Amino acid sequence: MTAQPAKPPMTPDLTLIQLSDTHLLPEGELMHGLVDTAANLTRALAMVEESGQPVSAFLLTGDLTDDGSPAAYRRLRHLVEPVAERLGAQVLYAMGNHDTRPAFRAELLDGAACDGVHQIGGLRVIVLDSTEPGRHDGYLSDEQLGGLGEVLAEPAPLGSLLAFHHPPVPSPVPTVHLLRMREAERLAPVLEGRDVRLVVTGHAHHAGCGSIGGVPVWVGPALAYGVAGTPPHGRLGAHADAAFSRIDVFGTQVVATAVPLSHAAQVYDTDREARVRLIREAVAKW
Repeated sequence: MTAQPAKPPMTPDLTLIQLSDTHLLPEGELMHGLVDTAANLTRALAMVEESGQPVSAFLLTGDLTDDGSPAAYRRLRHLVEPVAERLGAQVLYAMGNHDTRPAFRAELLDGAACDGVHQIGGLRVIVLDSTEPGRHDGYLSDEQLGGLGEVLAEPAPLGSLLAFHHPPVPSPVPTVHLLRMREAERLAPVLEGRDVRLVVTGHAHHAGCGSIGGVPVWVGPALAYGVAGTPPHGRLGAHADAAFSRIDVFGTQVVATAVPLSHAAQVYDTDREARVRLIREAVAKW
C-alpha cells in the first residue's frame, strides 16, 4: 500500500487580531515619558504580517489613543489600515475610556455610530461602546442591551463575537477591579441561550478570562504596557511589557491566545513543517 501523506495541522477557519489599549499619542510624544506606543503597535503589526497567517479582521478594543486627540487617531489609522489592506482584513474600532467620542467617530469611523454589527465571513462581530464621558469605569445602557438582544434574536452562520472595552468580570488587580463594567450582571440574561461564542474586552492591561451568562470572556492584554498581576505585597506595579491577542475560530470552537512583544532569549526557531513532523512522529509512538 502507498503511504498516505500526513494531513496538515488544523488551521483556523477565521483569525482575528485583537489590538487593545494602544494608547497612541501624537508624533514625538512618549507615554509617561517612557513608552513609545507607536513603536509597540508597529511591531505588533509587523509580527502579524511577517507570520503569513491569513487575517480576517483587526479588532481594536478601546483606549486607542491616550489623549483622544485627532492627530493621535490619524496616526493610528495611518499605521493600522495599510497593513489591514495588504492582508485583506477588515478593521473594527471600539471606544475606550481614554478615547473621546467626537474625534473617535470623525477620525476612525468617518462619522458613523460607535456601536455596530459587522460580518466577517459567517461570523457576526458586534461592537459596543461601553464608555461614559468623564468616567473610567464602564456601563452598557438599557438601550444598548435591548438592541443587543434584538440582534442576537437571529443566529449567525458561525455565531457571534461581542466586543467592548470594559471587562464584565472581576480582576485580581484592585484598581482594575474598581474600573470594570458596572452592573455587568445585566448583560448575562441577554447572552444566555444565544449564539455569542466569546466576549472580547481590554482595559485591564493584563490578560485574563472568565465568563458571563455562560459565555467565555477574554480580557486581552495591552499594547502600551502591562499591569502586574502579582506585585509585591502592598504594592501595585506596571511594566513596559506589551502584548496583543489572536482569536481563532476552529469549527465550533473559538480560541484566544496572548502574543507578547517579547525580547526574551529564544529557546528555538525551526522550520515549521519539520517541527510539526517531529511532534507527529512522537505522538504516533505514544
